[in-house]
Amino acid sequence: MATESFQAPKGTRDVIPPESARWEALIGLFATTVEAAGYGLVQGPMFEDLAVFKRMGEGTDVVRKEMYDFTDKGGRHVALRPEGTAGVVRAFVEHRPVVPWKVWYAAPNFRYEAPQAGRLRQHHQLGVEAIGPDDPDLDVEVIVLLADVYRALGLRQVRLLINSMGSSDDRAAYAAAVRAYFEDHVGDLDPDDQEKVQTNPMRVLDSKRPASAAVAAGAPSVLDRLSDEALARFDRVQDGLRAAGVAFELAPRLVRGLDYYTHTTFEFVADALDAAQSTIGGGGRYDGLVEALGGPPTPGIGFGCGIERVLLTCDAEGVFATPTPSVDAFVVDMVGGEVARDLTLELRRAGLSADRAWGGRSMKAQMKAADRAGAALALLVGGDEQAAGEVTVRDMATGEQRRVARADVVGAVRAARDDHPAAP
Repeated sequence: MATESFQAPKGTRDVIPPESARWEALIGLFATTVEAAGYGLVQGPMFEDLAVFKRMGEGTDVVRKEMYDFTDKGGRHVALRPEGTAGVVRAFVEHRPVVPWKVWYAAPNFRYEAPQAGRLRQHHQLGVEAIGPDDPDLDVEVIVLLADVYRALGLRQVRLLINSMGSSDDRAAYAAAVRAYFEDHVGDLDPDDQEKVQTNPMRVLDSKRPASAAVAAGAPSVLDRLSDEALARFDRVQDGLRAAGVAFELAPRLVRGLDYYTHTTFEFVADALDAAQSTIGGGGRYDGLVEALGGPPTPGIGFGCGIERVLLTCDAEGVFATPTPSVDAFVVDMVGGEVARDLTLELRRAGLSADRAWGGRSMKAQMKAADRAGAALALLVGGDEQAAGEVTVRDMATGEQRRVARADVVGAVRAARDDHPAAP
């Protein structure tokens, strides 16, 4: 009887070595960048009460069509996390940490949608949230952090688009004006966008469908409807970005359709990708979301960027390649395996990286394994070395080798590593 073969579900993928080393490097770079600004890691549940995510807006596609929601065995209606912000804000409301509360996350999100390049049904996001201060300079800090991550990755064909939704009153008035405009042009919209005119007209503004985009080009501009206070705040954000040396473009139709956004909204767009997949990160201010989730009125701002989409952009620009595997030493043991067993453990406990082959393989096979592991040194132990209490240390790059006493091997490997540190 044939054995059934399984594959990863549609819209998901396995990330395995050596590609996973690239993910690890990206997350490490991101953590280093944001932690230098005082952000700490937050880890929340993968699923929440469905009502948490409904606060994103009943009219959004995420809530209406894309969430993986179900009733669990206890009769609770829950949903897998479709985005990062709502769950982090729920944690803030529950735990009431001291503000400013500045956190970062790296987590999978889930949306039932047609899989596309860089966007899967299970996709992974890096993000930050900064909750507490109502200060436009914090908007600048958050935007600059993401710009600095992209710069550190080596990306150069990335543009920052910014807009302001104004206060919640400004947003509501603008939404009414946009709805009225699209009602007058509903027949010209793409059929998939026509129903949004009543449920979420703001989402039609940034539709990528050609027919809808042509209509949206004539829609009212939110910048013409901002209060004086909102305009002054937006000017402060722009001044801060200029001071930070971060170029930007005004995008009056950048609304980011989730209902919780107010004031600053922003996106980073990769010109190296097709337009349909070009947004590689974005976010904005959500001054009403904490209150909507049961907390006191508390401002907040954050962003999310998809790991898959960012790495796709790196590929398109030819930067941030997958790291080459490397270890400090590879033990080639021709005398039964006990030396490899003990010496690799000794090296690892001394803070060095070490590996070995298994199963009594030939010296030729072990040397090939050492080469595949990216070993800087091969530590050879045959009968002669064992009898003399020594190890032959071979430089894998030059082929030069010398014998050292068994007791001095750790020092020899450490000295070689310090003399030739790995490339960053």
